[in-house]
Order: sequence, then C-alpha cells, then structure tokens
Amino acid sequence: MLGSGRFIFQKTMTQDKAVQLRAKIIGLHLRDARLAAGKSMKELGDVIGLSSGTIRSIERGSNSPSLPELELLAFYLGMPINHFWSEQVVSQEPHPTERLETENLLALRQRSIAAMLRQARTEKNLSQKDLADRTGISTSRIRRYESGETPVPLPELEQLANTLGYQVEQFADNSGPVGEWITSQQAVEKFEELPRSLREFIADPENRPYLDLAQRLRGISMEKLRALAESITELLG
Repeated sequence: MLGSGRFIFQKTMTQDKAVQLRAKIIGLHLRDARLAAGKSMKELGDVIGLSSGTIRSIERGSNSPSLPELELLAFYLGMPINHFWSEQVVSQEPHPTERLETENLLALRQRSIAAMLRQARTEKNLSQKDLADRTGISTSRIRRYESGETPVPLPELEQLANTLGYQVEQFADNSGPVGEWITSQQAVEKFEELPRSLREFIADPENRPYLDLAQRLRGISMEKLRALAESITELLG
C-alpha cells in the first residue's frame, strides 16, 4: 500500500510540473505575441478585464489564462491561436521592411508610376498641357511627375488617374515583396467574402484533390470541356 501511495504521489508531482511548465510556455508565447504587436500589459488586461499585474504573472507562468481569455487575446493581437502551441518566436523576427532596400524600392516605384502616367496620357492623345487644363495641376508639376523626378502625392495621383480613365488601384504595386504582400492581402479579403461553407470546404485538407481538379479544369477550353462531358455521357449511357 505504501508503494502504491508513493507512485500516486510521484505521478501527481510529475503532472504538477507538466502543468507548471505548460503555464510558463503559454506565458512566453503571450509575451512574444504582445511584443510583436507592440501592446502593453495594461492594454491586454483591459481586453479581458484583468490588471496589468495579472498579465505580468501570466507571462511569467505563475498564472494562466482560460481558453476563452486566450482566444480573445489572440484575436486582439492578430495572432493565430495555434501560435500558443508552436515553438515559433515572432517578436524576434526582423520587421519585413528591414530586409528591403527601401530607398531603391521607393525610387523604382516612383519611376514605374511615372511611366504609367506617361503611357496613360499618351493613350488618351493628351499633351501635358491638356492634362494640366483638365486637372488644375500645373504643367511643370505633371512634367516632374512623369519624369519620376518628384513623387506624386496620392490625392493628385487619384485626380490624374480619374481624368485618364483609370482607378488609382491600377497604379498599385503588383510585383516585388510589397506587391506580393498586397496581392496576398487581397486574396485573403476575397477568401473571407466567400460563404462560410465554401471557406470550410477549401480549408479542409481532405478536399485538396477536388481543388486540384478544379484548377486543372480551369485551364481547359469550353470546347474541350464540352467534348469531355459528351464522352462521359456516352460512357455512362
């Protein structure tokens, strides 16, 4: 009996240590997510109705949030809940702009917009003076904008784009690291606009073969699809 009691005591001690270790890991992940988001302990505490001292104790691992509290904090921090089960450290990752040669990138985008403005104006058979008369922007400024010498302020770019029959979004970056980020954000927005049932279908890994098939079918012309459908009908008939 004494041996059995010792086993239960040791098992309980092991479980307690596991719980304590897990609490410390959750605390570290929460602190990591908070620092990555640039939030204070007080801001986190305000979200779930706790003091900054309690948040500090959670981050140290001497206290732990409930799952609903952690879910709400993850939502507030813009961090996937799976982060708290991972080993990734996000607060120490360099900011994306640190990897960019921002000066060269801005100069390149400025020249790109200048070229697009020149092309759009030429397509409309307008001179720089014609465009100046229609927009109220001086000819000299339009000349500097089209040469890439001067960045185009966004309100004036919108005005120029509208006058030339364009949407300002058409001047947005669509290549390079920033362009890829913009494209991915737009893809996420489109995904979130889908009905919930369709989003769940796409997110389910088991449905990957159906999505791959749909992607392959997308590249087939309507004539070939019609012929394929007719062949399948004949086989089934």
